[in-house]
Amino acid sequence: MTALIRGPSRALLATVAIMTPALSHADDEAGWSLLSRNYFLHSDFRSPSPSGQNYRQEWAQGFIGDIRSGFTEGTLGLGFDAHGFVGFKLDGGRGHAGTGLLPRDSDGRAASDYSSAGAALKLRMGHTLLRYGEMTVETPVFDTADKRLRPEYATGWLLENTDLPDWRLQAGRFTAFSNQDSSSSAEDFDGYGANTDGHAISLAGATYAPDGPFGGALFASQLQDTWRQAYLNLNARQGDWHLDGNLYQTRDTGNASAGAIDTLAYSVAAKYAFGAQAVTLAYQKIEGDTPFDFVGGDSIYLANSIKYADFNGPGERSWQLRYDLDMATFNVPGLKLMARYVIGSGIDGTHAPQGGAYNPFDPDDDRYTPQQGKGGRHWERDVDLKYTVQSGSAKGLNLSLSHVSHRANSAQAGDDIDRLYVIIEYPFKGTF
Repeated sequence: MTALIRGPSRALLATVAIMTPALSHADDEAGWSLLSRNYFLHSDFRSPSPSGQNYRQEWAQGFIGDIRSGFTEGTLGLGFDAHGFVGFKLDGGRGHAGTGLLPRDSDGRAASDYSSAGAALKLRMGHTLLRYGEMTVETPVFDTADKRLRPEYATGWLLENTDLPDWRLQAGRFTAFSNQDSSSSAEDFDGYGANTDGHAISLAGATYAPDGPFGGALFASQLQDTWRQAYLNLNARQGDWHLDGNLYQTRDTGNASAGAIDTLAYSVAAKYAFGAQAVTLAYQKIEGDTPFDFVGGDSIYLANSIKYADFNGPGERSWQLRYDLDMATFNVPGLKLMARYVIGSGIDGTHAPQGGAYNPFDPDDDRYTPQQGKGGRHWERDVDLKYTVQSGSAKGLNLSLSHVSHRANSAQAGDDIDRLYVIIEYPFKGTF
């Protein structure tokens, strides 16, 4: 179902031409979209980086196209989804490549361009939808990311059902993956120690999202021969208050390719909104001798997993204070400000099982070397300014400016880094 191409538009148009005559376009889901994404990313290392680079900087232009067909008539409707991407380097030399916006050539230089395309068949019966092929996925136990120029994609099947009011049931299995800075659809997603190399990930769960004050979700997943994971969410809204709690339990299974794992991770966040402003306080804790691990760039729904760090080290506890401001109240609709600070401490990776992915044997030093030491601590400060044009010929244009600072001690083993993001997006949409 996936094709790698140099001209994604040609492949998408060919797919539409072949399949369109058999489809009914009266379905509400049928349509197309094209997102223009201009992305500048600068990372300034304030401590020695593993690559030896003082900084990384790339600037690129990407176009992300999606087509969603309607369904054939009858009890069982047939349709398809297709996507295409093309990205171009605007700046990014050999000495400062590697931000994740662009793939690297064999000599370490950022590629001048890259592209990809993929598709998924879909079957619908009543309120049940089955997709098979390459797609984006959004669940608490497996979630492909969209944090760089190009989204991540996974290949497999996903079943969704919405027969019950306010409920969404999901189940799926994925065996191939496509990273954010690659054209290939047969790669692996890497975590902190676990990865999808030769492994499939399976999932099932339910989300309850009524109009009332309470909601929640319950999911389970398995990364083949690595770990099994359970997830629970409970959330509540009452007036200006919003409470959100998340919990993950992860234990090794099968051949335990990442080693012995027994981790409990949880977070609680309380948000209070007053007028145009909101304040959030969150607490997060990881219990276990290994990090809370996941594959897929957004597969962690913990409160303190933020822009750069996830605050998911073994034994780590972290606190977050966040402030949001919507400038619409001050006659600047579409302009929003967010600032937050997270501090984590209590990290101890020295008890990770020897020989596992989190405490491997180093033949050069002739000893086991844990990913993180004892007494690890770090902090991160984020500031986001976003503006969406509300009217006129540029309506929908999104401008985003973000700055991230992260500092850590040697036991935490993270980079001391300052990072600047500048993103300009303009969406085009249509229906058939």
